[in-house]
Amino acid sequence: MKCIKQEISFTLNGGAVCVDVPVTTDTLTMLRDRLKLTGTKYGCGEGECGACTILVDGVAVNACLMFAVDCHGRELTTIEGVQTEDGLSTMQRAFVSCGATQCGFCTPGLIMQGTSLLNRSPDISVEQIKRGIEGNLCRCTGYHKVIDAIATALDSNRSAPKEHS
Repeated sequence: MKCIKQEISFTLNGGAVCVDVPVTTDTLTMLRDRLKLTGTKYGCGEGECGACTILVDGVAVNACLMFAVDCHGRELTTIEGVQTEDGLSTMQRAFVSCGATQCGFCTPGLIMQGTSLLNRSPDISVEQIKRGIEGNLCRCTGYHKVIDAIATALDSNRSAPKEHS
């Protein structure tokens, strides 16, 4: 059987990427195996656990469910791309300060999901945070510290000085 490949180009963590991928390859496999970005975790391969959550055009997506060829022309952000020039992102700092990391396996997906939630709605409520992370499974934290971390990041964003043009 012949393997059909397609060349795709997209923005990954702020940089241009061009890669040939088999048309049946999922985005998670491309990121981990081809591009060597292993911060995005393989959990279930079925879109049930959220360990592979990335941002595609700013929206949280399970990378295991998206074909790599569908990345063409899009903007992807993985856990490796959320840090700022000063270091950790607000969300990452909140996860550390709230003790929401535990074993760390689900942490990248939860940080990406939390980032997506706050990007979409900077005035999100605790109930909306709870609903927003329903697709991300965590065995260690009981979610209380995760919810606290996302709420803490929200509060940090609210109190940060606004830049005026």
